Amino acid sequence: MVISKSRRNNIIFLIVIALLLIPQTRHPIQIVLHKGLALFSPSVINENESEVLNDFDWKLRDISGTKINLKDYKGQVIFLNLWATWCPPCIAEMPSVQALYNDYNDKIVFFLVTDEETEIIEKFLEKNGYDFNIQQPLSESPELLKSSSIPRTFLIDKEGNILINKSGAANWNSEKVRNTIDDLIK
Repeated sequence: MVISKSRRNNIIFLIVIALLLIPQTRHPIQIVLHKGLALFSPSVINENESEVLNDFDWKLRDISGTKINLKDYKGQVIFLNLWATWCPPCIAEMPSVQALYNDYNDKIVFFLVTDEETEIIEKFLEKNGYDFNIQQPLSESPELLKSSSIPRTFLIDKEGNILINKSGAANWNSEKVRNTIDDLIK
């Protein structure tokens, strides 16, 4: 029996839909789909057109319990990512965040903020081999950093200009992001 091309495409489409409806397969498929979307670099905003973060007052705690405030890092280049362990696009972009962190953690400040429990975060980091530090909010974020979706990532220059404001997964280890950070730390 020969199956026509259109019938074969319909069968494949129905299989994909069925896999997305099954809870055990939905999450891994979503991660794979978002990894494909995360191949793209985020757009860099021209400094003349960027919003300026003036309110840096945001109290956080890292997962070891140390309290910190974003305002203590004003005047430094900041990579700030809002994420969660259960979020497929967040999971999809984490390898690129780790790669960027490996090369720039001593040059810029990384804030990877989630409101999840410390135990859940530690299991996620260990399972995936990530070694960046995670922060949890202790107070409301500044207005410009509020987000109703995750992942949400900001790249903030030394003057507080938000040069990248990206919702959704992205390739943070791209040449464009690296060149932008290199220009900012000169």
